[in-house]
Amino acid sequence: MRASVGDRVLIHGRAVGMVERTGEVIDIRGHEDDPLLVVRYDDGHETILSPGTDCEILHRT
Repeated sequence: MRASVGDRVLIHGRAVGMVERTGEVIDIRGHEDDPLLVVRYDDGHETILSPGTDCEILHRT
């Protein structure tokens, strides 16, 4: 799963009733084969994310 700065991420809820979260990739850290994404969610919260199966990368067009 490759992401670039400026791409959007969509985190699907893992349980019934959990909301989806969306945010923007603002930095990429770590190794190319195991990247850590620095994400600023739409609510302003920032986190370091290791993308998993519940994460969808929405590439810039």
